[in-house]
Amino acid sequence: MPVRPPVVSTGSAERFAERVAMRRRLSRRRMLIVGTVVVVVAAVGWLLLISPVLALHTQDVEVRGEGTVVDPAAVRTVVEGYQGTPLPRLDTVGMRRAILDVPGVRAAEVARVWPHGLRVTLVSREPVAAVPQAGGAVVLLDVDGVQVGRADAVPEGLPVVDVPLDAEDARVLTAVLTVLQRLPEDLLAEVTTVAAATQDTVTFTLQDGARVEWGSADETALKAEVLGALRRAEASSGAAVYDVSAPRLPITRS
Repeated sequence: MPVRPPVVSTGSAERFAERVAMRRRLSRRRMLIVGTVVVVVAAVGWLLLISPVLALHTQDVEVRGEGTVVDPAAVRTVVEGYQGTPLPRLDTVGMRRAILDVPGVRAAEVARVWPHGLRVTLVSREPVAAVPQAGGAVVLLDVDGVQVGRADAVPEGLPVVDVPLDAEDARVLTAVLTVLQRLPEDLLAEVTTVAAATQDTVTFTLQDGARVEWGSADETALKAEVLGALRRAEASSGAAVYDVSAPRLPITRS
């Protein structure tokens, strides 16, 4: 018995061909989209990370807060090593570490200023006390006890600290500097000399010659308030010694 060849519907063949064509079009569209995305990402990456469009220009760098002891030129020397680096790729953490190595810098913050600049904000180690040395010179200390310079004479406005820098108990110098740091500005401006035998026996002399037995660095605000009241009171305003080491039981001596 003869075998009949299969009958293929003309409509089915056309639909199959349309589906194949549609798949090809979708495939080409996906490839086009992927290719476009790759090109765009590559272009953006080149623009941000390689091209000079966002490169650092050292003339657009602002340095703030250098104070009296930091050499701004030394900070700019660090920054100049990054000239031409695109800002998105700039290692601000490494730059900050290098800036902290500049003498006199206590803290630093580096911020990008688009499209080509930086803002470097410094906290300088400003001298708060002078320690006499042999020969008449003085060493200048910041609030952390770090030596920030030397001078032939005590700079105006700085109290003289009578505590050896090589003292065995570093807590004594720390206590003195902590007291100076916490004093109200108006009272600090009157302090001429500071001394201490221990961290709990800080004393200082004021411009009018009065001696203040301050004690430890604790309760600074209360001690300052009590001292001010004693100096204003008629009965104790002319005292030679103000003992506020126990601020709730102050003592004055003529």
